[in-house]
Amino acid sequence: MSGPDPDHQRPDGVDDASVEALGKLSEALEVVEEARGLLYAFHRRCGTADLTLGESVDLLREAGHAELADRIDEELVGRNILAGRWSFQVVEEYDDGYYASFRDLERRARDELAGGRRHLFEAEMKEDRRTDGLPGHEATPDDVTD
Repeated sequence: MSGPDPDHQRPDGVDDASVEALGKLSEALEVVEEARGLLYAFHRRCGTADLTLGESVDLLREAGHAELADRIDEELVGRNILAGRWSFQVVEEYDDGYYASFRDLERRARDELAGGRRHLFEAEMKEDRRTDGLPGHEATPDDVTD
């Protein structure tokens, strides 16, 4: 019977409660990572919208609607999305503040409680749920046979 690689095995002395707590912390970090991805998507959408808005202003001018084009250009093109901020500034503040702190504390917790090992809860869940010896249920890529 094979099992998880050493990087995904519980170190001696680490109890179930600690593995479960680290698993929840890791799960929370995954949600933060997902939120970060959505924030970057928001950033990209804001930039794309502003550039497209600029194209619209040009087309409005070409169509003879200079007054409307000027109003949109002055009031909306290049406007901050939040007080004093474009979306890149929101992303940077998130990355440098909340996100960096979250990642650092999650890593510190793993280092302190589990020797830095990641995904112990999931590795043990995989081991519990897989059928040893069945193709597609290998413990590691090294266990896969062609």
